[in-house]
Order: sequence, then C-alpha cells, then structure tokens
Amino acid sequence: MAKAISHYDLGVAELIELSLIRGEGHLLDNGALCVFTGNRSGRSPLDRFFVDEPSTAESIVWGTTNQRMKESKFNLLWEKVGLYLNQQEQFISHLHVAQHEDHYLPLKITTQTAWHNLFARNMFVRTNQYNPKNKPSWEMLHACNFVCDSATDGTRSEGVVVINFSMRRVLIAGLSYAGEIKKAMFSVQNFLLPALGVMPMHCAANVGDDGNTSLFFGLSGTGKTTLSADPRRALIGDDEHGWTIDSVFNLEGGCYAKTINLSKKNEPIIWNAIRFGAILENVFVNASNQRIAEFDNTSITENGRCSYPLEHVPNRKIENSSREPKYIIFLTCDVNGVLPPVSLLSQEAAAYHFLLGYTARVSSTEIETDKGISPTFSPCFGAPFMPRKAEIYANLLLKRIEKFGSEVFLVNTGWFGGSGGPNGKGNRFPIPVTRSIVSAIVNGGLGNADTEYLEILNLYVPANIPGVDNKYLNPRTTWKDSKEYDVQAGKLAKLFTENMQKFEVSNSILAAGPQQIRSA
Repeated sequence: MAKAISHYDLGVAELIELSLIRGEGHLLDNGALCVFTGNRSGRSPLDRFFVDEPSTAESIVWGTTNQRMKESKFNLLWEKVGLYLNQQEQFISHLHVAQHEDHYLPLKITTQTAWHNLFARNMFVRTNQYNPKNKPSWEMLHACNFVCDSATDGTRSEGVVVINFSMRRVLIAGLSYAGEIKKAMFSVQNFLLPALGVMPMHCAANVGDDGNTSLFFGLSGTGKTTLSADPRRALIGDDEHGWTIDSVFNLEGGCYAKTINLSKKNEPIIWNAIRFGAILENVFVNASNQRIAEFDNTSITENGRCSYPLEHVPNRKIENSSREPKYIIFLTCDVNGVLPPVSLLSQEAAAYHFLLGYTARVSSTEIETDKGISPTFSPCFGAPFMPRKAEIYANLLLKRIEKFGSEVFLVNTGWFGGSGGPNGKGNRFPIPVTRSIVSAIVNGGLGNADTEYLEILNLYVPANIPGVDNKYLNPRTTWKDSKEYDVQAGKLAKLFTENMQKFEVSNSILAAGPQQIRSA
C-alpha cells in the first residue's frame, strides 16, 4: 500500500480544521475543540513499560509502576506500529520538552490524529529554532487506534506506553487519553535530569511582582492548577518543572486542567483560557445543544480535562522560567478531616512529607482503580512518573532548599473537621479559604507567624491568618469531640510512620514526623 500523506508542523487552525474534517471532534460555543477518548478517560498505569536495557536497568525501580519490556519485543512493536502509521494520514511536529537552553529535549512526535498533534503542540514548548544545540532527538509514535496483541506484542492489553532510553523512543499505541503523551515525556525527564543535578518536579509554579517564585506540589485533584492560576501573579506552568541553580523552568508550554465543576467565578483564568485552540477532553455537552459544555455533569468522567497553550493565560511569565523558589507548598487532600489547612515545615519536615506524598487518590484520574476518593501515599507527590528511587529526588530537593533557603508549607485542600468529620460526613475547605491561605504564604505573611502545636502529628499551625476564620485553622479545636479527633489523628500518624519505614533517611528526618506512635 502506498504511503499516506504526512503533515509537518501544522499550526492551530490547520490542525483544528483537519480534526473537524476527519470527524475527530466538534467546536463548542466557546471556540474549543471537543473530543472524547472512549472507554479510557484517564491514564492507564498498568499498561506503562520501560525497556529493560543495560544503560538504565540498574537505575530504574522496577515493579508495578515501572514494568519491564524486553528490547526484542519493543523493537518488533515499534516497527509494527511504524508500518501501521505509514498507511495512515499522519501528523508530525517538532517540539521541545523543557524551556531551558541546556536541559531541553528535542522531540519529533508522529500522531494518527490531528487533535492529538494539537494536544502535543499545546503542551510542549513551541520553538522558532528547533534543536539549536543539535542534541540527540527523541521520537514518539502515537497510534491511538492501533490494537496491540498481548500474546505477541508483550503488552498487558490492547493499549501500551513504552519508553526506551537507549534508543530515545516513546511508543503509545491503543490509547486515546491525551494525558499519556505529556506524562510519558515527563517520566523521561524525571529519569534524565537527576543525573545532571537538576530536580524534576511534579508541581505548578508562579511568580509575583517582587520576583519571588512559588511552587505548588501535588497529585491531580489537589489544586495545583487552580491555586497557581492567580491573577495577581504570573503563571510559569501548572504541572511539570525543573529546578537548577538560579532557575525554575517549565518542562511544558501549556496547561492541562481538570474541568470538574469549573466556573468562571472560582477559576476565571482557566475558564477564559478555554477558547479557540484549546481542547476539551471527555467533557459532557448539553443534550439539546451540542455546542455547550456542562462542567458540573460528570456522567462521562470526573476527569474531564482542558488543554490550552500558555499564550491563553494573560498574566504569564513570558520566559517560561523564573528564579529559584522562595515559597514551596505541598498540596495534600486529607479525606479524614485531620490535617490543618496549613502547617509550617522545617527543612527536615519538608523532606519527610515530600517522601510520604500523603494525599487522596482520585479514581477518575487513573483507570482500573477503586472508585471514589481514598487516602494514598505517592512519594515525591508524583510516584507514577518517577523512575528512580524516591530518596534521590528527596535529596535533590533538600539540597536546593538548604542552598536557597526556601520556606516550605503543607496545605490541606481536603476535608476539615469543623464541618462534621471526614469525607462523607463533612465538607472540603472552600476554594476562597485556601486561596487566602496561599496569598498569606506568597506575600510573606506566614514564615514567622505565631503557631500552635499539634502534638500527635508533630505539626505547627498558624494561630491566625488574615482573612481566614479561625474555625478552619486548628482541627483539634474545631472537631466537636477532641478525643475523637485524637483517635483519627493517631490513625493517620500510624500510617505516616508505617509508610516512612520503606525509605532510608536520617534520624533527623524521621524525627520531623509523628513521634507518639513510633514510641508506642
């Protein structure tokens, strides 16, 4: 069969036009392209593999998160998918992964659909000069409609993500959910950057008029995108960054925000960014008017997403980078109503909670997980994307914090005890309350604040925060029954100490966590 047409480095309008012609999606009244990804509306972590090859085999932490694939299997599957794509109309773009003159990766991505190519163009760095330093380039093949044969291809199912470091190749086949594209390249950088002394981070970042940079670590659903989208601060990026001497730089060129319950009032920056050039993925549309998105309707998935380039954010950092961070915020979603809305962390406590990565797992983000919201531990606030040992990333973070003097805070965007208890009995912290807390942090108002001590969890809580009702601050005083709070806090402290046992850390870091349960 003759090779089908290939489109190279198309612009936004061309990709959207071809998406419409090919029936891949339709336009909404806000100008965004609306698409659906079928039965997989989240990442497929059980279908991700790394090629087991000599140059990286000893550095990857193998297991259910980082699964092995034989080189021979990968080579056959790569050739098979390549032949398949050569018989399709295909879309090719040349982009960078990271906005840094030394740490960017040149990427050639070939997709089967126009809209996936638009997604890559939105999410990676668009550049006027591709690969100026002539670095060895990476290549990604994305064949969303290819069907893998697990019996012969070495996959678990009909879909797969495979990363091959020795050949600098990424293969995504049989998966339409676009998040796999960005997270695959994030995983690549998460492996490569530490070897260069650079800290890769699953975090959002913004900067104030004073030049002070803030980082927001957290898993999906904890508020990275929402809280970093602050009209009073310039956005650097909402998800993936690198931290090196004198610089925090974005690994991306766009944002990939969750749209569940999105409103113009609570999230105006994201709302206004959804226009021509943006993609709405798996968002319910009005039954009688297919041009209107209904963000409150989660009948398709709670993991509805919007992808848009940073140019859609009026107040952004044009350079896509900034100085080292003055403020670091760990976002956690405590389903138990036990953690305070904000705690001040020492450097040792920062390492402790970074390694734990305690939060809530939102089932809609990953397929084949338990339904609903449940507590989980994701080391480094991004374990699914960190191929190396967690201690390596924690040591890099601690080194940078010590050298630059960053202030670190643990912010709980989950449930608060004063509302009646944990998930199912109470309420989540209102977004305006969390915004006020974050504002106090980034304006320098909490670093030296008077604090109250939560003994069971070994945490220090601000006694007062301007603009925040004290009923939200110390959970032990806001629970109706302080003894019941102590019971629930003790359970969480026990989970903390049990999970820390898997890490090799200093006694000073261990001492920054709960102590009562350890001595008991």
